[in-house]
Amino acid sequence: MSILGNRVQRREDPKFLTTGGVYGDDLKIEGALWATFVRSTMAHARLTSLDVTEARNRPGVVAIYTGEDVDLPPVPAGLPGVPDVMARPVLAKGVVRFVGEAVAVVLTEERYQGEDAAESVFVDYEPLPAVVDPVSALTGDVLLFPEHGSNVAVPMNEPQAEDFFDGCEVVVRHRLINQRVAPCPLEVRSGAAMWEGDRVIQYASNQAPHGAKAAIAGLYGLEADRVRVIAPDVGGGFGAKIGLYVEDLILPWLAKAAGRPVHWTETRSESMLALGHGRAQVQDVAIGGSRDGKVEAYRLEVVQDAGAYPSLGSFLPALTRLMTSGTYDIPKVEFSAASMVTNTTPTVAYRGAGRPEATAAIERAMDLFAAEIGMDPAEVRKRNVVANDKFPFTTPTGTVYDIGDYGGAIDLALQASDYQALRAEQATRRSSGDTTQIGIGVSSYVEITNGAGPPGEYAKVEILPGGKARVYTGTSPHGQGHETAWTMLASEQLGIPMEDIEFVANDTDLVPEGGGTMGSRSLQSGGLAVHEASIALVDKAAKLAAELLEANADDVVLDKVGGRFHVAGTPAVGRSWAELAEAAGDDGDALVVAHSSSPAGPTFPFGAHVAVVEVDTDTGRVKLTRLVAVDDAGTIVNPLLAEGQRHGGLAQGAAQALMEEVRYDDDGNPVTSNLADYAMISATELPSFELVAMATPTPINALGAKGIGESGTIGSTPAVQSAVVDALAHLGVRHIDMPATPERVWRAVAAAQSTAAE
Repeated sequence: MSILGNRVQRREDPKFLTTGGVYGDDLKIEGALWATFVRSTMAHARLTSLDVTEARNRPGVVAIYTGEDVDLPPVPAGLPGVPDVMARPVLAKGVVRFVGEAVAVVLTEERYQGEDAAESVFVDYEPLPAVVDPVSALTGDVLLFPEHGSNVAVPMNEPQAEDFFDGCEVVVRHRLINQRVAPCPLEVRSGAAMWEGDRVIQYASNQAPHGAKAAIAGLYGLEADRVRVIAPDVGGGFGAKIGLYVEDLILPWLAKAAGRPVHWTETRSESMLALGHGRAQVQDVAIGGSRDGKVEAYRLEVVQDAGAYPSLGSFLPALTRLMTSGTYDIPKVEFSAASMVTNTTPTVAYRGAGRPEATAAIERAMDLFAAEIGMDPAEVRKRNVVANDKFPFTTPTGTVYDIGDYGGAIDLALQASDYQALRAEQATRRSSGDTTQIGIGVSSYVEITNGAGPPGEYAKVEILPGGKARVYTGTSPHGQGHETAWTMLASEQLGIPMEDIEFVANDTDLVPEGGGTMGSRSLQSGGLAVHEASIALVDKAAKLAAELLEANADDVVLDKVGGRFHVAGTPAVGRSWAELAEAAGDDGDALVVAHSSSPAGPTFPFGAHVAVVEVDTDTGRVKLTRLVAVDDAGTIVNPLLAEGQRHGGLAQGAAQALMEEVRYDDDGNPVTSNLADYAMISATELPSFELVAMATPTPINALGAKGIGESGTIGSTPAVQSAVVDALAHLGVRHIDMPATPERVWRAVAAAQSTAAE
């Protein structure tokens, strides 16, 4: 009987629920100094002086370094098209470009001593004008890098046809704000570095240890074998921990300069200032079509806020472009974008990374179009989705969708939510003039997974003495449940109980290569590699078993229930894994298979969400009362793990729609720099999610699996936002930008009432 598809309990949890994990801040490194960064309090200024005299005399201070002391080169974005001049210095030199940028670092014997010493460093600034809004940055009135002559980090301009909307009966245009958000992982960044001779060992709270290893080797000019990266237990990443930051990258330099290991952990306030932010797009949508509901043309223009130094965030529009038209078969589609530098924290990948932004844009556009022609928004979607017989489907922007049933997903979501009953209740409340109105939001989405990083992944499976097994993976688990899923996949092929399979990850000395965990790639790349390596190991072991049984290898089969090899038809005589391991003796390669999977390409999960909200029209208060989610990720290895991913994604998506926003004042000062000012969602603000099952296996890989880690976030955000607008549509409200806070909702109602009165 297959173990796959069962709700197997997570193997990871007992440790976290009892003794606890070992995170970066838990490391006990003998003789380690603590690093504390001095951070800019100005968004844009010249550094005229930096006086460390008083700080050097503070108790416990071993050394203080500024940008002039550190001989490391600036860190480039590592992305095509980003100007070299926009590379980020490890410590600021001459100019600071956002509040929170590191200008100096203090090394102390004890951690608390560093905070006191850092406050004693005197920095003299000559203020420069700040530019916070990416659209304003387009004017070039304030230049962050004058030598470049522009604030454009990455242009993605494509020709626009003047007759693009010719023939359309209706054309709707609107500017949308997909606001900046903070990842807020449970564990802030933490790391340590030490040297063993000419070899550096670095600990990092990171999603891609092998990528971190390459970054360190490149910055320091080291051969790969002279760098080891270990990611301890990682308390969340959400994309913000894919790459190393300058604070991580300077640690080996500090350890070399001090002759001692150096440890660093940021505070939550530092994390809000300096950990990369997400989203931050200004989107101009234009959608045209006929009054019978057919969409004929769609244009999306994006201004991406890349922050002060272009990082992965500057590349997000490229991912948005891939998914511009969403689930819809639109004949004409145009996309253009520009990534702009501003005096704000650099933006990076955040759960979905460019794909949620595309979905948010097209879904709001569909709602605006539906409102303009007076048609139900669910009906408009169903009339325009890609038909099932068109897969594989190539979109006008060149993206090839593998397989889908977009209309079926919408039908499931509508049926599960009892959509018609919801509309009837809405009509009743509207006719009664109730101050508490309900809104229903519908979204249809498709996303690309396994599109980031290498398409394949590394795995090694080996048999240990006694017949147990060990699985090595190049993916990086930090909450997803890889240990559970990967041992399930190995157990399924080897016939060895899960509890007898060890799991190894996140150490570049133990796992020689790996792509890491991002972009919902893990199962279809890393899981597939384990699956294929396990099959290859069984084939390899069958040859050894054949020798012991004096039989032809083609006649030997593995009884997966008992984990015994025997000749087909004669199960009484066989050899167990333990016996094979004993027979292999010192031949270390006899029962080991290292393998890299090679999927044919990315996959495209899809789904549909229905959100229901109650809105108090007097106060603007929004209550999310229902969230129905259909998320099709193909074959599901463990429903329990998949549902956990969906729950987390739904919560984060709803949070962006209703609460979360990083804000700056006009001078570039952050006004949401801690969790007292930055609103995060909790279980109190969320209903019990209604998850509807749907599985359309992909033909792209042998497992039939697609990604699930980001789907909930992509579908829920536009559904919840649309529900809020829908609740107020009868009052004349056509759009409310995220987050739909009580103040913003109240102002929208007041503006609509004022317009109606006039």
